[in-house]
Amino acid sequence: MAISRREFISGSAAALGVPAVTHSLPPVSEDVYGSKPGGPTVKGRRDLLGFDPVIEVDGAAIRHNVAEVSRLCSGRPIMAVVKNNGYGLGVANVGRILDGIDAVAGLAVVKADEAIALRDAGVRKPVLLMGLFSEAEGAELAARNIHLAPYTEGIQRTLARYADSLGREIPVHLYLDTGMNRVGVPFRRAIPWIEALASEPGVRIDGTFMCFAEDDAFDPVQKTRFLNVASVSKNRGLELGLLHAASSHGVFFRPNALLDMVRPGLALYGAYPAGAKDLGIASLRPAFNLRCRVVRVERLEAGDGVSYGQNYIAERPTWVATLPVGHADGYPRGAVNGCEVLIANRLFKIIGAVSASHTIVEIGAQKSVDIGAEVTLVGADEPAVHPNTIAERAGISVYDILMHLSARLSRRITGT
Repeated sequence: MAISRREFISGSAAALGVPAVTHSLPPVSEDVYGSKPGGPTVKGRRDLLGFDPVIEVDGAAIRHNVAEVSRLCSGRPIMAVVKNNGYGLGVANVGRILDGIDAVAGLAVVKADEAIALRDAGVRKPVLLMGLFSEAEGAELAARNIHLAPYTEGIQRTLARYADSLGREIPVHLYLDTGMNRVGVPFRRAIPWIEALASEPGVRIDGTFMCFAEDDAFDPVQKTRFLNVASVSKNRGLELGLLHAASSHGVFFRPNALLDMVRPGLALYGAYPAGAKDLGIASLRPAFNLRCRVVRVERLEAGDGVSYGQNYIAERPTWVATLPVGHADGYPRGAVNGCEVLIANRLFKIIGAVSASHTIVEIGAQKSVDIGAEVTLVGADEPAVHPNTIAERAGISVYDILMHLSARLSRRITGT
């Protein structure tokens, strides 16, 4: 009999004598195989594309990118980061794809809801929650065999209660703060904290990790601090499991810090960390396309303006087309600063302003585009719409291109 998440968390919490917690956040997308944020996801059905924007997720591209990362890391196990709704592609979508790839040792998130969503989606590989959890949340997470990343004082007592309730060890990865001063146990007081945690028989330390600041001068300092903690721990007989520090940026720019495991996210979805493409050491494929269909085509007269602010004024009779995509969908406002879209294998520039729900492109002197024409705004079809190109022209981080894709948009799975 199926058990709802509310029933599960209430029962798990009650077993530990802690109050149940339910979330007010919207449910995480069921994605293609019937999951929830987002709009519905349909597997391999390009023919269902209506006028509304849709995100196509390419499973073959993700598998290719994993292989490229694995090659760069000499076959080290990959802890695939699927945080922030799977980098915008749907956490269950990418979770299911990555779960079937041998080079992927596990999946990592920073929100409890996403960890649960991966299990609900059928993901069987280890799932690591890199964020803080309440005691009631931890009860459910532990019961789902989700690996936790403790860093607070006294957490070993909470983990011991979980272990006693479940009758098994609780797997954890220790989160060390080596100078980001964001999350984790500060390295200066890490050793006694690790000793206290390791002394708890109900806790199994499977790994220890840190996060680089991605600063050329400071990253080596962080690495030294991290390895010093690991060395002292080893000398004291403390087992830290697999050490990992390298994100996608680290995979490209910190080859001497790949350690026992790597923890990439962005690169798996086909986008390069800033400057990484110029290294020419890997060929990544964008794993998604943001598409829609043209909803309006009209001819402007000389002197007519477009959209808010009238930032574009036609100098001569000009055809323009309206696309039903805007910044509320995740398409950047800065796209008016030189970005283009692909329609029928031709590029057309963004004009006017990107509003919440609409974007307008200049077609030219001839009406060469009709209502219903398919449009690619971001994706793999042409270098001008590559995520890194869009980010560069829009003046934003490539992370924003993926992670700001609205969870409301429908997602379609291809390449499976």
